[in-house]
Amino acid sequence: MRKNIKITAAAAATAALAFGLTACGTDSDPASKSGTGANADTSKALVVAASPTPHADILGFVKKNLAEKAGLKLEVKEFTDYVLPNTATETGQVDANFFQHQPYLDDFNKKNDTHLVSVGTVHLEPLGLYSKKVKDLGDIKSGQTIAVPNDTTNEGRALQLLAENGLITLKDGVGTSAKLSDITDKKGLEFKELEAATVPRALNDVDAAVINGNYAIEADLKPATDALVLEKADGNPYANIIAVKKGNEKDARVEKLVKLLHSDEVKKFIEDTYQGSVIPAFGTAAKS
Repeated sequence: MRKNIKITAAAAATAALAFGLTACGTDSDPASKSGTGANADTSKALVVAASPTPHADILGFVKKNLAEKAGLKLEVKEFTDYVLPNTATETGQVDANFFQHQPYLDDFNKKNDTHLVSVGTVHLEPLGLYSKKVKDLGDIKSGQTIAVPNDTTNEGRALQLLAENGLITLKDGVGTSAKLSDITDKKGLEFKELEAATVPRALNDVDAAVINGNYAIEADLKPATDALVLEKADGNPYANIIAVKKGNEKDARVEKLVKLLHSDEVKKFIEDTYQGSVIPAFGTAAKS
């Protein structure tokens, strides 16, 4: 049984708020706290917030098989949403997080005045269109409803996937910032915006849904075989990253974790475990 710590949204919000009231540091020097950054106490466990699948699973593999030999104490805290891992990292409740891609992080920093940065990419989870009511992309017709994630970057990403496969037409040049209002031709389709984690649960209520890779796996969907259409990996900017608060990039424990995550052992674990539903992205520069 996994020994990582699961954090509920309510409990984490309370903890993050309490911690935020006592957190040190300033915007001009985000890592001014004693014991952070290059001066971090390497004898202490590195605490990493992560989505359960595949992020916590990958970290669990590192903890069980690689960390001790490398002299790294690793603690994994599981979060089930896309907000609290970043706020917990900003306040110092955790040392790092592993759940998001660079465009999401950039958008989060801008909207929440946080100071988080990437220290390395790990894998790609292709976004996919799924359905329990139709068997083929061509079976999606006017009058049907498609659920999409409601956060800025993932909604834009979802709409681009639909546009690339001819289900909608978007305004020229909107890119991954596309919103429902940027659709110039819905081709008779209706859209339901939902928080990303809840989209899989809506599959029975809509005709199709665009689901993030990690949530698809948690819902026992197999992206490589179950998706009506799947994002292409080539040139994809949505590789998932390890993020820390600015100023903590040189924490020796963080550097050690990134090195382990980029190892041949982790690459093999990802490939063997997820069979193409999660793809190693070591060395891939995430772009905004």
